[in-house]
Formats: sequence, structure tokens, C-alpha cells
Amino acid sequence: MSGAGMARVTAWFASQGREPFAFQRETWDAYLRGQSGLIQAPTGMGKTLAAALGPCIEAIDAGTGGQRAPAFTLLWITPLRALAADTVESLTAVVKGLQLDWTVELRTSDTSSSVRRRQKDRLPAVLVTTPESASLLLSYPDSPVRLATLRCVVVDEWHELMGTKRGVQTELALARLRTIQPALRIWGVSATIAYPQGSASALLGPGAAEAASII
Repeated sequence: MSGAGMARVTAWFASQGREPFAFQRETWDAYLRGQSGLIQAPTGMGKTLAAALGPCIEAIDAGTGGQRAPAFTLLWITPLRALAADTVESLTAVVKGLQLDWTVELRTSDTSSSVRRRQKDRLPAVLVTTPESASLLLSYPDSPVRLATLRCVVVDEWHELMGTKRGVQTELALARLRTIQPALRIWGVSATIAYPQGSASALLGPGAAEAASII
């Protein structure tokens, strides 16, 4: 993989004295090929960067990463509200490090009414939210228009949701999002799980797991 986006990502890693892991590069390649998938790795291995940087690279290569008032691009769903703020902080650092003119915002039941009103008028480039708030986002009559620019959904800690009522709620929301945006790419992020193909199938919908990347 080459191009302006990957060059900027490589330079950003180098500025921190690091280089990408092979599984991160594999995820970015798969994303840029239009694939969805499931990332499995232990805690602290860099799964967030693996999932988040594909859309960033795509935006840089397309020349849309520096536009004013960038469109809603990435929806990040987390089951753990206590960690949502940390996720916003991590993604904000990524966006700033890559010099993307993107806003990263949080939406949970704790989000103030003023922020909710602003988000109803215009969504940020990156929104971190919970399954409940994602479902609420889809309940507005104008949601097909507001969500039409969405490129990627990341479901964090998929092993925590799978097989639960909140997991079913997430699956229904993803099914609706795929209807709104057929080219949508969906990536699950999880600790190692015993049945990755079945987990990917639950995340991506019937028949989609066969073409998914399990990384």
C-alpha cells in the first residue's frame, strides 16, 4: 500500500519512534479494498489504530481530510460508556497527529442537551457512541440523509456485546445503516474469541462473513 495517506501515517508513527504492526497494515489494506471484518488481538496491541486509520488514509488519499466542515465519516460504537471518553481522546490524538481537519465528539446519555442539539444539526466527522445512542440516532426521520456520508462503523469490544440484548440492538442498527449506505464498511474489534467466523457473521449479517477479513 502506498500513497499520500500511508506516507503520512508512516511519518506519524516514525515521529513517535514506532512503526505499524503487520496486523495494522493488513487491516488498512483490507479496508481500502472495500472489505469489512473483525480484528482480534490482546489488549494494548493497537487495535484502535488498526480500525481507525483506514478511514483516515482514505480521506487523505481522496483529498477530503482537510476540507472545511468535513462530512460525517466514522461511527465508533462502544458498549463501555466509562471508556468512551478515553476513546474520544485516543481518536482525537490520531486526527491531530495526521493533521486531519476532523472533529471527534462523544454522544451518550450523559451528553448535554446543547451538544445533542448541535449534533442533530450537524454530525461531527467522527462520533463515539453507545448502542443505545446509535439506535436513537437512527430513529430521526431525516437519518437517511444525515447518515448518507458515513464510510465506516467500528464496533469496539464486540465480544462484550455478542449474544446479549445490546448486541442484538447493535446488529439491528448495523442492518439499518447498511440499508442507508450499501457501501458501508463495518469492523469489529475484540479480544481473542473462540469462533471468529460466527462472530463476524453476527456482526456483518448473513452471508457477509464469507467475504470478511478476519485479522
